[in-house]
Amino acid sequence: MKELTTRQEEILKFISQYEWRNGFWPSIREIQEQFKFKSTNAVMGHLRALEKKGAIHRIAGQARTFRINRPGEEESETIPENASEVVEIPIFGAIAAGYPDRVESGGEIGRLQVDIQSASFDSRRKSFALQVRGESMIDAEIYDGDMVIIEPREARDGDIVAALIDGETTLKRYIQKPGEPPYLKAENKFYPELYPVAELSVQGVAKAVVRSL
Repeated sequence: MKELTTRQEEILKFISQYEWRNGFWPSIREIQEQFKFKSTNAVMGHLRALEKKGAIHRIAGQARTFRINRPGEEESETIPENASEVVEIPIFGAIAAGYPDRVESGGEIGRLQVDIQSASFDSRRKSFALQVRGESMIDAEIYDGDMVIIEPREARDGDIVAALIDGETTLKRYIQKPGEPPYLKAENKFYPELYPVAELSVQGVAKAVVRSL
């Protein structure tokens, strides 16, 4: 790896420590705020410089997706086994973890960088993040303000899902017993179970929770 400038070392150290504490990379905007850059373009410029010097490795075919090349590893065309694969996924607004509501995302409102090994989700799927609003899932350790990573796939009994029930969205546990219609269960004794009158559609399964400390 080529010698880094002082600022490049600071950025790499910040990313490494953040990843160690949280299991995922800081967002581009968090790096911008940490170093008081005027724009996110400045962040990407430093990341490209770190890539050229062999400190990080871009994942082929995925924009803004990197792995850290750990100290002691030689620059190589192959990706080191102990490198961290980080992907950037869209944040599509908030989801009720309380009573269902009619609030729907108007589109992407931000980006979140996640270590896919720590988050245990499939990078090939079009995963996205939603911010939790409410306390109906606190017994599953999902709290108001958390980010949940949603992986679009068919739900199984017991999965925590982002669901559309009778036209309203919510985050709940999906219950499907043999021979019975599915329903949604809160993880808070003060919230009722939800049975659809006409429609219950699963938008994706929650795979990980991202929390700001």
